[in-house]
Amino acid sequence: MGSNLQYIKKIPLFAYLDDDQLGEVEQVILERNYQKGRIIFMEDEPGEAVFFVKSGRIKISKQTSDGREHILHFINPGEVFAEVVMFGDGTYPATAEVVEDCTIGMIRNVDMERITGANSGIALGLLKIMARRLRISQQQLIELALLDTTRRAASMLLFLAGEQGKKTENGIEIDISLTNQDLANLIGTSRETANRILNDFRRQKAIAVNKSRVTILDKYKLKSWL
Repeated sequence: MGSNLQYIKKIPLFAYLDDDQLGEVEQVILERNYQKGRIIFMEDEPGEAVFFVKSGRIKISKQTSDGREHILHFINPGEVFAEVVMFGDGTYPATAEVVEDCTIGMIRNVDMERITGANSGIALGLLKIMARRLRISQQQLIELALLDTTRRAASMLLFLAGEQGKKTENGIEIDISLTNQDLANLIGTSRETANRILNDFRRQKAIAVNKSRVTILDKYKLKSWL
């Protein structure tokens, strides 16, 4: 567990804690390894723990009323998820699925509540995380209401490039495997429509796609669709 102490020091949620307090957090961490495709928890299951990603990536999604998946966001190493269930005895509001083999740190709600009660800095960190997620969700709702599908796709690719992008010699590669269905689920459209839009972007040399990896070749061309 010693590696957890060094790791959690780097997580913004625990940035306000001294070494003694970090040691207290370390003692209650449960570590789990998951392979790609595994479900960590399902929407509406009883909420029992707060999680953070040590390695790999997690997809957070909800099921729409007609049974389609709507992707809310991706969770990267160092980020916390399922923090909302800490406040009360509610259920998980979304489904967490592994999209890259990962190692997850897990802190049970009863332990997290005790630590938070003694350390106001963690409570502040949780509020900041939830505020950021709320802003992202609000932006998605605004775009669903006001933008057509092409504009939503361009906006989402630019957002993902900012959140998940890494610079390459060709442009900014979105550092997650993003299928046409994934993009469709992110912007609330069909896979066929997402495929058509991506092909339009490729023909305009705004993006390149290689094995589900999207690279932004010209962000200004993408912005021209907004």
